[in-house]
Amino acid sequence: MKATMPPLAFVYDRCASRSRRQLRMRLEGCRHYAEGMGWAIAGCWVDLGEHALAVHRPQLAALLTAMRTAEDCPVVLCLVHTGERLATDTTQRLLLEQRVLAAGGRTVTTFDESDLPTLSAILEGKAP
Repeated sequence: MKATMPPLAFVYDRCASRSRRQLRMRLEGCRHYAEGMGWAIAGCWVDLGEHALAVHRPQLAALLTAMRTAEDCPVVLCLVHTGERLATDTTQRLLLEQRVLAAGGRTVTTFDESDLPTLSAILEGKAP
């Protein structure tokens, strides 16, 4: 019997402030959550400073590229502490979730939020 691969979690966060204490806590929370779910962790990508607030985020782009190359894994996840770690603006967050979906992944949070509403909207042609 072939063993199934666990989901592969790509941890993402962003931090515009100089203080990194909360960032470290969120990242540790993501690692702990992934381990508790039995997910493998592919790595951690963090946009800092101005990049954390910009539309183009180099580390998020690198994460999406890495997701696209994870073809062997049937379930690929972008794990963030909360949805606001992608963007505080709802429209911007939905657009970023769409980018994750286009890269072959799904977005999930440590609070059990998922991108299912975004996926449903895309399938129905109602996404932003």
